[in-house]
Amino acid sequence: KLHSDLDKGVGTVKYTLSGDGAGTVFTIDETTGDIHAIRSLDREEKPFYTLRAQAVDVDTKKPLEPESEFIIKVQDINDNEPKFLDGPYVASVPEMSPVGAYVLQVKATDADDPTYGNSARVVYSILQGQPYFSIDPKTGVIRTALPNMDREVKEQYQVLIQAKDMGGQLGGLAGTTTVNITLTDVNDNPPRFPKSIFHLKVPETSHVGSAIGRIRAVDPDFGKNAEIEYNIVPGDGGNLFDITTDEYTQEGVIKLKKPLDFETKKAYTFKVEASNLHLDHRFHSVGPFKDTATVKINVLDMDEPPVFSKPMYTMEVYEDTPVGTIIGAVTAQDLDAGSSSVRYFMDWKNDVDSYFTIDATEGTIATNELLDRESTAQYNFSIIASKVSNPLLTSKVNVIINVLDVNEFPPEISVPYETSVCENAKPGQVIQIITAADKDLSPAGQRFSFKLSSEASNKPNFTVHDYRNNTAGIETRRNGYSRRQQELYFLPIVIEDSSYPVQSSTNTLTIRVCRCDSDGTIQSCNVEAIFLPVGLSTGALIAILLCIVILLVIVVLYVALRRQKKKDTLMTSKEDIRDNVIHYDDEGGGEEDTQAFDIGALRNPKVIEDNKIRRDIKPDTLRFTRHRPPAEDNTDIRDFINQRLQENDVDPSAPPYDSLATYAYEGNGSVAESLSSIDSLTTEADQDYDYLSDWGPRFKILADMFGEESYNPDKVT
Repeated sequence: KLHSDLDKGVGTVKYTLSGDGAGTVFTIDETTGDIHAIRSLDREEKPFYTLRAQAVDVDTKKPLEPESEFIIKVQDINDNEPKFLDGPYVASVPEMSPVGAYVLQVKATDADDPTYGNSARVVYSILQGQPYFSIDPKTGVIRTALPNMDREVKEQYQVLIQAKDMGGQLGGLAGTTTVNITLTDVNDNPPRFPKSIFHLKVPETSHVGSAIGRIRAVDPDFGKNAEIEYNIVPGDGGNLFDITTDEYTQEGVIKLKKPLDFETKKAYTFKVEASNLHLDHRFHSVGPFKDTATVKINVLDMDEPPVFSKPMYTMEVYEDTPVGTIIGAVTAQDLDAGSSSVRYFMDWKNDVDSYFTIDATEGTIATNELLDRESTAQYNFSIIASKVSNPLLTSKVNVIINVLDVNEFPPEISVPYETSVCENAKPGQVIQIITAADKDLSPAGQRFSFKLSSEASNKPNFTVHDYRNNTAGIETRRNGYSRRQQELYFLPIVIEDSSYPVQSSTNTLTIRVCRCDSDGTIQSCNVEAIFLPVGLSTGALIAILLCIVILLVIVVLYVALRRQKKKDTLMTSKEDIRDNVIHYDDEGGGEEDTQAFDIGALRNPKVIEDNKIRRDIKPDTLRFTRHRPPAEDNTDIRDFINQRLQENDVDPSAPPYDSLATYAYEGNGSVAESLSSIDSLTTEADQDYDYLSDWGPRFKILADMFGEESYNPDKVT
């Protein structure tokens, strides 16, 4: 209620209200100032309201007093029950836990004012789940209430928890939640076989490694606590079988380790032990966590294939054995109760099998072709045996036939076929160790002997020392060898084997003489090295060769200058006409003057006929050679030329101007005919030699001789 001191109760004052909830939650009587709540209030929604009130004049609308502010506080009542905001709950606890083992803590929330009364004071209790669990009334902690709760008996528990306010007093509000509690497994149970004896029936034809049966031990535990390991207890028949654990079903899988035979043994008995892999030490006092059962296996008789007496057969035969010779036999038997006959045949896979045949009834193996050990030393094939009563039942065995050697090849020296010896070798020095090889193969091993051939045993150069271990040494017999005298030695060596009949061969060993240092290290075995001085380096040898080449060049130049000087002296002589005769091999400009005269005309006579003009000078008038009838042979001139030619041939100081190469280009036998006036076809009287003066200075002497003087045969001797 609001009231102003200026209000006289005559209706001149008006009250107004503003602020939180004015007009919606609260209203005011304008005349009396009474404030009323027009709807229910919820403290949990809004605990207080702030309002402003004012008194104004009814007529003037002016405030009579300043505006005043006041707070309306909502007083709490217990109108909210406790709530479990996190429920429902899920928890777990190991089985066999002791009393008071912690499980879970729950918490309820009350929206009422905790500072006013007991509206928000919560107390916890269990409505469902006793006597297995208990809860602390104040903290809400749930604990186990019974000892040794067994998961295998009951695994899941649902507990109903109540939270009540007002401290749990009568009239208080309450809320509930559920807690699902699971007992987790521990290994508190050993495996147990459901029965003490297991019976299995196994065919005798079962393969080694195959599963022949399963047994199972039961463990009520869960997960890794239920994993079981099976073992066969050593005893009767246990060595023929093995057992493993199927990781999915935890069954014991019995497998066969060795083949079964009904005719040998019809039944086996052994014990199997089942135990846990993961043990819990808290439960050791309960007893051993394992169990034992007996397994009896009955072997079933089956129709089996024949069985060979050996797993593999090995035979031997000499090469070149006649076709049809029996070299061995295989044997197979039917071990079943009603024994059946056996038939044999070869397992044809390749052409190798055609070398042998087998008797279908007796199983004897014979040769079908001639054998050669050097071609094939061993044969490997298979023999198949089948029952006559049931041909589909077969068995197979491998047969190895070794071909024995017959001594038919002589031994030969092994590489190397060439060796070396130092020039400074001493007598008795071993220069090479040799061995031998033989294509034959003796079962006892070959023994080879070495010796020199009869024609080489008397030579004092080398000898062979047989070490009697299939090796021999080549020893020197001289004190030093000379490459200048003999570079290569050929040593014939006779090698014999020890087989029958004895085979031998003569092998030639080439021995090369080499230059070595004092330690016996080979320095050179080349032929060219014989003529090289010892101790000179490559640079020194090159320098010596260069000096020799320079000296040869100087000598050649000197000889050429000497020849040119003598030639000029003879050509300039005018006194002795006879001496000029020897220069007729130098017609024209001479052999060296290839520019003054076309020497090609000497090789082609057509040039002489077609072109008679000089090429070295330009003549004043064209001159032509006058052809005259051939003259008679002048024996005096011919004798003179032969005499002078013989003198110059035997004279070592005379220059060789009369060369055979020059004469090959002219003369009676050549295509160009003779270029000399001597022994010409025309006579001197009819010959005109005036054209010689037009040929240049080199023919001046001839022009003077034949142009100015008349020919007088008496002056020629």
